[in-house]
Amino acid sequence: MSVLIIGGSTSTTSKSEIILDYIETRLNRLNINLSRVNPSDFKPSDLVNYNFASEDIQRYQQKVASADVIIIATPVYQAAYSGALKLLLDLIPQKGLEGKTVLPLATGGSLGHLLALDYALKPVLSALAASRLLSSVFVTDDAFERTDAGTYRLADTLAQRVDTALDELFSPVQALARPETTSARPFTDSAAEFSALASA
Repeated sequence: MSVLIIGGSTSTTSKSEIILDYIETRLNRLNINLSRVNPSDFKPSDLVNYNFASEDIQRYQQKVASADVIIIATPVYQAAYSGALKLLLDLIPQKGLEGKTVLPLATGGSLGHLLALDYALKPVLSALAASRLLSSVFVTDDAFERTDAGTYRLADTLAQRVDTALDELFSPVQALARPETTSARPFTDSAAEFSALASA
């Protein structure tokens, strides 16, 4: 199984990237092919000008094409996902997400930005033909805790929400159940099943 993580922030210390750091740490222990891309991995001129001759962009397109699962996280500004993420999504060919499972996540200053996922990002992912588009996860600033070092980490409640999303992501049977009747299982309790799925 191949998993691609796409970050939509130009800052590697943004809260959306902190969530992806957590997810990457959780997934690294599994028997999967895991890769991650961020707007900072590309030359700005290549992104803005859609330079399809760029080797970095070609490698990115290859990663998208070979991924079974794509996890996307973006900050929300003015009720829209980031411009940097839009550039990355614009590089995906038509129907480029066909046959793939996609988990969208977003961070925002308040719940006022909640609908940005459903009305801005998810329609784009659907237009790219994502075969299995999971329930989105929206996170506000108060879901993070400041550490003694002055950095931020996921509060326990947020970590549980992300783990539940990972359970849904890696359990096809559970994903087919209605959300209100599905019993969430901690990601740590499902590691053996995930490893079996990943090696399948």
